[in-house]
Amino acid sequence: MEYQNKHILAPMVRVGTLPLRLLAAEYGADITYGEEIIDHRILKCERRVNDYIGTIDFVDKGTGDVVFRTCHEERNRIVFQMGTSDAVRALAAAELVSKDVAAIDINMGCPKSFSVSGGMGAALLSKPELVHDILATLRRNLSSTVTCKIRLLNSSHDTVELSRQIEMSGVSALAVHGRRVKDRPRDPAKWNEIANVVSALSIPVIANGDVFDYEHFKRIKIATGATSVMVARGALWNASIFRAEGNFSWEDIKREYLRKCILWDNDVKSTKQTLKEMIMHYSCLELTEGKAVTKSQTLADIAKIYGEEAYYQFVTKNR
Repeated sequence: MEYQNKHILAPMVRVGTLPLRLLAAEYGADITYGEEIIDHRILKCERRVNDYIGTIDFVDKGTGDVVFRTCHEERNRIVFQMGTSDAVRALAAAELVSKDVAAIDINMGCPKSFSVSGGMGAALLSKPELVHDILATLRRNLSSTVTCKIRLLNSSHDTVELSRQIEMSGVSALAVHGRRVKDRPRDPAKWNEIANVVSALSIPVIANGDVFDYEHFKRIKIATGATSVMVARGALWNASIFRAEGNFSWEDIKREYLRKCILWDNDVKSTKQTLKEMIMHYSCLELTEGKAVTKSQTLADIAKIYGEEAYYQFVTKNR
C-alpha cells in the first residue's frame, strides 16, 4: 500500500466499523482504518465467509460475536489496527487477518485506560525496545504492509527519537497524532511538532489532528510537510469531508450511514454509538431524535426513526 497524497479515515473505537469505512470511501477516502482490536480478542476468533451478506467475518468462537467484519470491496484500502504489548502475540493475530486486509497497523497512541493498563497503546511510547521488537517481528514475517500510529511524547526531541527508531524497524509509514497523552480533544493539535517528525524521517508520515473540513487537508499538509492526512472526528461527524466538491448535509449523511448499517447488518450498539456521536456534534441527545436513538434496540427500530422502514424491509427480505 502506498502512502503518498492519501486522505485517510482514522481508527476510531466502536465506530470505525464497515459501514462508516465504506461511506468514507464512497466520498473519497483513499485508505480506511478499522477500530482498534486487541490481539487477545482476535486470537479467540475464527474466520468465516458470510455468504448471507457478502462479508468476511472474524467471529468469537465462544460468544459468536462478530469482532471484525470486512468485505472484498475494501480489500485494497482497509487497515487492520491492533492493540498489543507482545511481538509473538501480535504476529499470531496479524497472521489471522493479513490475507483479508491491505495493511496491519499497531496502535501506539491510545490514551484510554483499557489500552494503557494492558501495556498497549500509549504505554508503548515509553518502551522503544518493545516497539522495535513488535514492528520488526511483523515486518520480518508478514508480506503485508506494516505501519504504526503514535502520539506526541512530552518533548519534541523525544517524539523525533522514537520516530527514528520506528523507521529503523522497517515500517512503511508512521501516523502521528499531534497531541500528547494528557491533551484533551479540545486542545489544539501541535502541527509544528508533526513537522519536526517529517523533517527527521525518510518514510511517509501521516499527519493527524484538527482536520474538520476539506480545506484542512491542504492546510495541514503545508504546515507539516506530511505526505498524507488522517481525519477522525471530522469524518465521524460528516463522512463527506473527503469530497473536494463540498460536504453533503448532516441529515443526508445520517441516512446514508444507516442504509449501509442495514445493508451490512452492522452491530446495533456500534450503529447507535456512531449516530449519537453525530447527533451530539450537531444537536443534543436530550431532544427527540437523540432520545429515540438511545432507546432503540434493533436496526429496525432505528430505521423507523429516520423513515427507512421500507429500505430495511427490502434489504432483509431480499438477502
